[in-house]
Amino acid sequence: MTQLPPLETLDASRFDRPDILKQLMLASRYLAELKGVAASIPHQGILINTLGMQEAKDSSAIENIVTTHDELFKDDAFPEAAVNPAAKEVLRYRQALHVGFNAVRQSGLLTVNHILEIQAELERNNAGLRRLPGTALKDGGGHTVYMPPQEPEHIVTLMRDLERFMNDDALSPLDPLVKMALLHHQFESIHPFYDGNGRTGRILNVLYLVKQGLLDIPVLYLSRHIVRTKADYYRLLQSVRDVGNWEDWVLYVLTAVERCAREGVVTVNAIKRALLDTKHRIREQHRFYSQDLINNLFTHPYTKIEFIERDLRVSRVTATKYLDALTDTGFLHKQKIGRSNYYINIALNDILTGDSMQDSPN
Repeated sequence: MTQLPPLETLDASRFDRPDILKQLMLASRYLAELKGVAASIPHQGILINTLGMQEAKDSSAIENIVTTHDELFKDDAFPEAAVNPAAKEVLRYRQALHVGFNAVRQSGLLTVNHILEIQAELERNNAGLRRLPGTALKDGGGHTVYMPPQEPEHIVTLMRDLERFMNDDALSPLDPLVKMALLHHQFESIHPFYDGNGRTGRILNVLYLVKQGLLDIPVLYLSRHIVRTKADYYRLLQSVRDVGNWEDWVLYVLTAVERCAREGVVTVNAIKRALLDTKHRIREQHRFYSQDLINNLFTHPYTKIEFIERDLRVSRVTATKYLDALTDTGFLHKQKIGRSNYYINIALNDILTGDSMQDSPN
């Protein structure tokens, strides 16, 4: 039987290493800055939707589910016409993130039932916790390096232990960011589902930070760092299983938090600047300015006539007139898919695809 002792049995003092404490301070500082900057965007749905797609794209890429920004944004605008299976899977990730965020916000808890709902949305099935043996993890030479728990009863027990650790702060004196690192490793090692374990586990990271009050909305996305350091990610996961090297794993996660929070601050500030600039220039150049229009343009990197009709409660003729006028004055770029038009928010698209990120962190 795979031994995965409860996380509260770990000696908290082992994480008092100077390098871990220094990295924890940096991670906490930039996470707090990200929380504050995100709160300065009045319409929070803008960040939840746009940055949620960024995380979905990167997290899925870790599992070799690869799509482009263009495919992703088009499928978001025209889900009924989506033909790219990878883009569909990425958008399911974003929807699963929404499901989890709403559950945490309503209950203040992160439970096994919530995790089941997240995974069900992600995979579009109700298979639940594994009742059959899990897939062995193999190295590049085809040798088994780790076998997750196999017995259904053992998986249920481990998930209950994990739930207690996530929700009972009295079980461990460790900082929540350190706890998040431990929780992520434990979840991935339990490997409780037939599929979607990696992506579900990465959703849990940010939801745990929301639950702990370190973020108001899920805007810290660690997948970009994991994509860049994929070999280290898997090597350090395995090092804990092989020799109990929790310290280096925690250091890796704290570094990921710091770097991704810093990048998140840059991205949110860029969105904020673009939003304000667009708002002022549309108000100066067009009589049809409204806050609902601005919110629409920055919630959907690619918008369409139907979105404007719905959000502004105007006719199709009026919505078309607005979008074409914004195209003529350089705010949008008009494109066609099939028989329908869609409109690209040029400033937002540049930010999300990295074309205008000139002030990225060191």
